[in-house]
Amino acid sequence: ILCDLPTRARQVMGEFGHVYKEQYAVALFNGVRFEIEGGGGPQSQLLHRKNPLEDHSIFSGGLFQYLEGNKKWRNRFVFVADTYDVSFYENKVAHERGLHPKGTINCAGYKALTSMEEYLDLVSTSLPGVKAKAGSGPFVKGATQFPLILWHPYARHHYFCVLTEKEQTKWHAVLQDCVRHSNNGLSEECRVQTPAFTDAVRLHRQAQGHYGTWDMMCGGPPQILANLVMETLYPELRNLIGPRLKGKIQQRQRNWMLVSRSTYVLHSVLSQAPEVSLSTLFFLFRSHNAALRTDMDQIITSKEHVSGKIRALVLPRAEQLLRRSVQPYVSSILEALMEPTSRGFSEVRDVFFRELVEVSKNTLNGGGKDKLGEHMEKISMLAFHPVKMQSCYEKVEQLSLEGLQQRFDVSSPSVFVQRAQILMREQMDNAVYTFEQLLHQSLEEKDQRGENLCKTIQCCQDRVLKKYDYDSSTVRKKFFREALLQIIIPYMLKQLAPSCHPDLPPFQELIFEDFSRFILVENMFEEVVLQSVTKDIMMAVKEAAVQKRHNLYRDSMILTNSDPDLHLLGESPSVDWAAQFGGGDEESDESPEGCGRSKWRRRQVVSMIKLDGMGPLPYESCLEVPGVDFIPEEGEMEGGVDFIPEEGEMEGGLSSHSGPGSSAF
Repeated sequence: ILCDLPTRARQVMGEFGHVYKEQYAVALFNGVRFEIEGGGGPQSQLLHRKNPLEDHSIFSGGLFQYLEGNKKWRNRFVFVADTYDVSFYENKVAHERGLHPKGTINCAGYKALTSMEEYLDLVSTSLPGVKAKAGSGPFVKGATQFPLILWHPYARHHYFCVLTEKEQTKWHAVLQDCVRHSNNGLSEECRVQTPAFTDAVRLHRQAQGHYGTWDMMCGGPPQILANLVMETLYPELRNLIGPRLKGKIQQRQRNWMLVSRSTYVLHSVLSQAPEVSLSTLFFLFRSHNAALRTDMDQIITSKEHVSGKIRALVLPRAEQLLRRSVQPYVSSILEALMEPTSRGFSEVRDVFFRELVEVSKNTLNGGGKDKLGEHMEKISMLAFHPVKMQSCYEKVEQLSLEGLQQRFDVSSPSVFVQRAQILMREQMDNAVYTFEQLLHQSLEEKDQRGENLCKTIQCCQDRVLKKYDYDSSTVRKKFFREALLQIIIPYMLKQLAPSCHPDLPPFQELIFEDFSRFILVENMFEEVVLQSVTKDIMMAVKEAAVQKRHNLYRDSMILTNSDPDLHLLGESPSVDWAAQFGGGDEESDESPEGCGRSKWRRRQVVSMIKLDGMGPLPYESCLEVPGVDFIPEEGEMEGGVDFIPEEGEMEGGLSSHSGPGSSAF
């Protein structure tokens, strides 16, 4: 069975590659047309920082890690870089010396868990008929009562633990942020490759009967393609191998997870091949770019001619479906989206406001610019501090589409929750960056202290909050429209496909052969369906903006040139408050081994863990963790502790160059 997997995987990849080539030409046409005709929505009032995490890391410290190869716990130094990859080292010295990590985890597709019960529930769903029981996990007894588990439906699972609940809370927030960032999708700046790839994935899944949102559309192209292959082959693999697994429940679960992650690693390797075509397709279609610019008018005319005929066929059926099965639910879906999302954005505003009030109080009491620099150095990274942002994220995590998920084939609301959280983080950073630039400009103009400095802070704060309210409204309305489309359009396509698809092929003959690469009937069919529902969605969001409880601006409220010189500050680099106004820890530019600071020591966003009224914990995660003999192993509670060998300790674990799901067996 396993020997046949590469062939089946290549077959799936071949089918996807064909769809991708078609969609690349369509995306190229749409990209050139957008470039020529232009477009865009309301102008942002807040400034946007290009590289907010430059010269910063997220978090680092010690964790206990479970090694499946020898069933031992081992203390590791874990470092979360600005890429949000989680790297673990033998110890802190190994990291400071710039040595290769023992392993690196890309958190795309993972879930960060804090209880064994939640983990066992997810494990039991992977293999029907094998119900996980208490004590049947990969390790029967955790090293402490505060576990941290990274679970993936296909890839290797990672097990960590800490000594205190406070550490667990902070690390869980950090790991959740890693997952959230990694799941954010492909860069929207690639106006051709990204839409071509995402449309190809969507059309390939629709051809297999999978409509609706997809939780595993996360990570880079190789990971997404590996997930795509696993979605196709996983049920088949489970049905073939599941009944053949022998032994106790615990052993059968372990063997199945070994098969699953081995298959995922194989597909991850195979999916690297299309990456070559992704980078070379630009050169392949470079000649098309010139043809598009020359023949754009004719291509658009041809497309509109065929679209008109498809519209005459599809639109009556789409409108009937819309009236009967969609319109009655639009307001319910929108309300379910708006309530928690608006609370989350409101909490972002409140957190930002509270931090600035604290700055004003401390500056007034502590005196002058020196103290201000210390506080601003901390606020600068507020958006990327997962613990401080946790109250904002928790608001939107209450989003529920219960009662609507099954009807509209929505796998889970997590896709919308994580997208809203990313938008909240972006708006927080835009507000912080704008405030920094305005305040820095004011401080450069004249020397200010005491009450005058507080008044300046207050003035900058009020200007930024006004801009935040406008941008928050704009971003949320766009999010609501996109979310409604993501929910409704797949449902309508699934309902219309059986009756409409048989009638579509003849329309392809109406397209000139020279233009047939850029105009596809399937895409025009979807555009007609999109147009049929867009008006209702726009109207629903517009009506919702009238309700004051959602704090949305009406579409007629457009702020233009409210701060005409502000955009000039957007070209300025981020302010180094510690260097210019004092505050922050002085750090040497050289490590003990002569490595530059950028290699081993960066300013960390999340601070060390301290209990109120006490010093650092003796074994807290941000300090050196205890030796392995501190923790009794499974089955060793009464008979002593075995020591872990230094050599070959990672056998069966993650390789030094492993990505998500990569392992050595």
